[in-house]
Amino acid sequence: MEPDDRSRPARRRVDDGGEQRRREPRRGVDVGSLAPAEQEAQAKDLCLRLLTDRARSRAELSKKLTDKGFAPDVIVRVLDRLAEVKLVDDVAFASQWVHSRHTYSGKGKRALAMELRTKGVAPEVAATALDEIDGDDERARATELVRRKLRTASLDFEVDGPGGRSSERDRLVRRLVSMLARRGYPQGMSFDVVKTELAQAGSEIDELLD
Repeated sequence: MEPDDRSRPARRRVDDGGEQRRREPRRGVDVGSLAPAEQEAQAKDLCLRLLTDRARSRAELSKKLTDKGFAPDVIVRVLDRLAEVKLVDDVAFASQWVHSRHTYSGKGKRALAMELRTKGVAPEVAATALDEIDGDDERARATELVRRKLRTASLDFEVDGPGGRSSERDRLVRRLVSMLARRGYPQGMSFDVVKTELAQAGSEIDELLD
């Protein structure tokens, strides 16, 4: 009797799953006990999956592989090979990270420097990437953040409290400066940007405080 064709996809799924399990370390298996060639294959697969999610620094990938138990010499060989084909490139990673986080998350250079440090990017590489943001760029982004905050923030001021309108304006300045500080902007620039924007807003701010 001919086998039922409907059973064939099920067998392929089982085979595919088995192949996938052979490529990935089984739970509880010490990858350090595997042969170097098998370790390298599994380490490379893990790196490629991580890089599919997002770009990563060499240090990030090294830590992931170390946490999984791969041997140090295996990690070095795998990352060196990925670097040769530009899949691991800290210079490109740092540049992309700075551009993305500055443009879309509004982070200042101080915050970006800290983020790159936590990613294990070398100081000289980080400095080169951060140089892509000049003072005018940083000020423009800080100004945009303040304007957005003034348009959308819910200001719960008690204008009848001690100090009246002057006190509430000071609170608004502190709130906006603190917002910029949390995003990594210099304090001097933050105060200047906030005061400039409040002065330009003029009567609109007075209406908010009435």
